[in-house]
Amino acid sequence: MLKLIRLELRKNKFNFLKSVLIADLAILGFMVLIAFTSLNEGEFSTYPDLFDGVFVFVKATFIIFASVLISKLVIDEYKNNTITVLFMYPVPRKMLLAAKLIIVFLFTFLSIFLSDIAISSILTGIDYFMSDVIQGTVSQDLITANLLKAGTDALYAAGIALIPLYFGMRRKSVPATIVSAVLIVMLISSGFGNGSFRMGNLIWISLSLALVGGGIAYLSIRNIEHQDVA
Repeated sequence: MLKLIRLELRKNKFNFLKSVLIADLAILGFMVLIAFTSLNEGEFSTYPDLFDGVFVFVKATFIIFASVLISKLVIDEYKNNTITVLFMYPVPRKMLLAAKLIIVFLFTFLSIFLSDIAISSILTGIDYFMSDVIQGTVSQDLITANLLKAGTDALYAAGIALIPLYFGMRRKSVPATIVSAVLIVMLISSGFGNGSFRMGNLIWISLSLALVGGGIAYLSIRNIEHQDVA
């Protein structure tokens, strides 16, 4: 499986680090703009609100990013019928598709988890050394709680990011894949700061959606041996 993953990455020539850095810089710039200027208006007046905002933007960005990755790795191959050439290799179809989806899952999980930590740390440093706009202090308990939340958020999001696979595969459509990801992000990310209700903050909803994504991936892999690729 590791060889298949390496071959897939080499074939598509992904530069994950560059893409993640660009996305993180954009999120960081936006968060600095709204957290440390007059645009704040109390949305990020405390560290928990600030970290929550970071988690929302990071999760939304990389779920959509994952849909683009699904489009590149899976949907485009079906749409252009190049998947038939891939399936001629003396390797089970299940393993080939599983390798692609593992790449999407791991990319989403690691990108969200590491980006949450990096951006939150930089914003905390900016506030400490330059502005002191955010109220309260960063305690050990707050750090531990947010590290745990970053990990669980990343895990749930990695599962949720697989849901667009279903919509893309139905019509072999890249736009359907990406649009479905945008709609999912809108569903789980609406609301902001100051105790606003957000569906993505409800563990049972995030867990349920993640399980749906996992189920879609499993069914896609299970049925691939008998599926018409035309």
